[in-house]
Amino acid sequence: MLWHAGSAEEEHEYLTVLIKAFSDLGYVEGKSIEFLHKFPAEQLNRYPILAKELVESDVDVAIAVSPAAAVTFKQITSTIPVVFVIMPDPVSAGLVSSLAHPGGNMTGLSTLTIDLSGKFLALLKEAVPNLSSVALFVDPQYSIMQPGIIPAYTAATKTLGLAFRSVAISVPDAIEPAFAQAQSDHVDGVIATGPIFFNERARVGASALAHGIPTIGLQAEMVPYGVLISYGQDFPDYFRKAAGYVDKILRGAKPADLPVEQPTRFKQVINLKAAKALGLTIPSSLLITADEVIE
Repeated sequence: MLWHAGSAEEEHEYLTVLIKAFSDLGYVEGKSIEFLHKFPAEQLNRYPILAKELVESDVDVAIAVSPAAAVTFKQITSTIPVVFVIMPDPVSAGLVSSLAHPGGNMTGLSTLTIDLSGKFLALLKEAVPNLSSVALFVDPQYSIMQPGIIPAYTAATKTLGLAFRSVAISVPDAIEPAFAQAQSDHVDGVIATGPIFFNERARVGASALAHGIPTIGLQAEMVPYGVLISYGQDFPDYFRKAAGYVDKILRGAKPADLPVEQPTRFKQVINLKAAKALGLTIPSSLLITADEVIE
């Protein structure tokens, strides 16, 4: 398993879900299955090194958690089956021939390059009265895989008459200063997209609350740390399904014949504790549509 964070502790939520999924399928660690975990800590130069170590270990199946991991495996092996977990557009990235017929040694789950700009902005506008200025905090790794994200937000905010800026954040230490600058510039809301914001969810939530800025993210797992709202795929379910792909491959299925799965539902979570700290009253219309409300 080639992850994207720097340790098992940072990946605790998803790693735990994944290992339990294998257990639920009847695998016993140390007896019927062995896991090799590699943690690149979001350092792009580390992915090829760690992926090569896994390939040279002659693993039966590799799990690529992040887009960078999947692309790296594509470059170094055409024989070892690879299951990707979080991949915006595997066809455009050249990982598979098509979603229905992958055709090579890779398959898995696609998050699709769905433009969520309109939905994110609608949620912010509903939660934040008099929203007039929005900042998009974007992980450069994520924007490389989804190049249309900044133009989409630029167009959507223009249509709504909102001031907009994008801020590239590639290192954890840049998160708090970015929130401080947003507060100084009277930004009314922040959208945080990319792996670094999940890895640093505690820092994101703390900074958002410290500087009084309502923040929305993609992963529900960010919300308990102080993010106001999340809207996106059910990522724990993605990891459960990834284990299912591996199980099928270990039982003889070929990745080339296993269709890439696309998202069928999106999960919305609201943090009322964060809303109170921010001085916001979340309207009942927004609470009704939430899948989960943290009080």
